[in-house]
Amino acid sequence: MLQCDGYAGYNLLGDSIIRVGCWAHVRRKFFDDFTNTKVMTIGLKLLNQMFELEREWKYLSSVERFNKRQQELKSLIERFWKWCDQVDTLPKGQLGKAIAYAQGQRTALNRVLDYGEIDLSNNASERNMKTYVIGRKNWLFSTSPKGAEANTIWMTMIETAKANGLDPVQYLEDLLQKVSELPTFAKNEQLEACLPWNIVHSPSAIQNLA
Repeated sequence: MLQCDGYAGYNLLGDSIIRVGCWAHVRRKFFDDFTNTKVMTIGLKLLNQMFELEREWKYLSSVERFNKRQQELKSLIERFWKWCDQVDTLPKGQLGKAIAYAQGQRTALNRVLDYGEIDLSNNASERNMKTYVIGRKNWLFSTSPKGAEANTIWMTMIETAKANGLDPVQYLEDLLQKVSELPTFAKNEQLEACLPWNIVHSPSAIQNLA
């Protein structure tokens, strides 16, 4: 599953990837229209209500958030699409482009209602990416597709460790040591025990997983 904006390059992804839209990217375009016109549209008001609800549900479990979305968020999204379909605006104007951008991703954006685990936007991921982008300027990109793939794997491991409250340096050091001690054909349980969300309290706990 991939939560992303409306960049056309993502259309090349295969059917094995489920795309979920980012409502923050949609809201930004409506907010840009408000910044220029000083007129808050019904669409932007509905988007603001969506994000206000999501802030209230931030610490709920995925099941609880899923239920809340069915009860409250779904009706707001339906009203938003109804307004987009009926509003009269110039297609090449800023508001018209904002509406077209949203409508082009309707299916992907609606999928947020199907998964309580997914946030309304991918802002958190984008914030985490900033440190990587800044670093990339220092090491001058990845030099090759294989290098880019390797960097992607390491970045994923580091950010996942951080998201699970682990010290990423200590986690990687312990992980490399532990994996090197596993048999050539390690069992799934042995590998899964080394995943960041299965490490209890601290990275050093990985030493006790065999």
